[in-house]
Amino acid sequence: MHILKLTFNLLTIFGCWRPNSWSSLHKRLVYYVYTSIIFLLLNTFMISQLIDVILTLSNAEDISDNFFALIAMCITCCKVLILLINRKNITMLIDILMEKPCRPSKSTEMKILYKFDKSIQINTWRFVHLGIITVSSVILSSLLINFRNRKLTYKAWLPFDYSSAILFYITFTHQMTSLVAAMFINIGCDTLICGLLVHICCQIEILTYRLRKIMSYSNIIRDCVYQHYYIFRFAVIVNAKFRLTLTVQFVMSMMMICFSLYHLSKTTSKAKHLEIILYICCMLTELFFYCWYGNEVKLKSYEMIDKIFEIKWLTLDENNKKSLMMIMRRTLVPIQIKYAYITPMNLNSFMNILKMSYSTYNLLQHMNK
Repeated sequence: MHILKLTFNLLTIFGCWRPNSWSSLHKRLVYYVYTSIIFLLLNTFMISQLIDVILTLSNAEDISDNFFALIAMCITCCKVLILLINRKNITMLIDILMEKPCRPSKSTEMKILYKFDKSIQINTWRFVHLGIITVSSVILSSLLINFRNRKLTYKAWLPFDYSSAILFYITFTHQMTSLVAAMFINIGCDTLICGLLVHICCQIEILTYRLRKIMSYSNIIRDCVYQHYYIFRFAVIVNAKFRLTLTVQFVMSMMMICFSLYHLSKTTSKAKHLEIILYICCMLTELFFYCWYGNEVKLKSYEMIDKIFEIKWLTLDENNKKSLMMIMRRTLVPIQIKYAYITPMNLNSFMNILKMSYSTYNLLQHMNK
């Protein structure tokens, strides 16, 4: 039984997740080399943009012209590094879902699992399609406009003169390859974290289904208590291991949105308009996914108390009542996924980020005047 299959396939293709079947030394070495190449591509592209931004700090317009692409690459490099560091932790989280007491054991529980896993797979495909449209539009407009004029898609500082044809082709290909890899690594990382949040909701629903069965099978209450403990432990691990990723994503996305809006108001090129609008759509989709699923986790954990009260618990014996009470006491504090260590990840956070981004955009406009 596999979960988040599409997400792990994306991460495998772009060097962030070695397949478990590649366990031999030779295959592991080959994949580590491939991962190093992808990591080098992304970081050299990011560093070349960073140096260019530092060298062109004359005014806000010069910064915004390339700053939104630099932010996107910084986010991607952070995500790749955190994914590589947390491979064992991610494997441990998947193992928790696939082992008792969390593992579905009946056909109804399997249907619940597939329902939730299917939902995140559908949203992953939607995100992939948006990413393909965005990357295709950037590459197509670059080939039609920049490539003909021997101009790079993104301004970058390079330690060599790329005026010769061969060096220009290599540099242009490097930028486009890095862009494609960055887009799909972002999608893979985002849907991985959101997928883990979806499976927290899935486990809560499986648990409520099992609790409804305790009237007929009172011996399962012990497994329900353990499962509830593992759900909270799972959420704590996700929050701890991906807190930095979420913080970087939310803070830098806000910066990228406001600089993209500023650049959108200044540019006159229709192709650039489309590119920036698609970038903003991708960023907003990322943030909305995180906030939506973070909100769903909180709501699902709140529903646990109501579901327990729907059980005819008065007819249970004292031990089972105490077990239910243990679950209820733990549920009084809902599961909350946070970024920046203190801020809850929910729909209110999404609205606050939009407001802050627009305020920063107005500030940039005022500075320019």
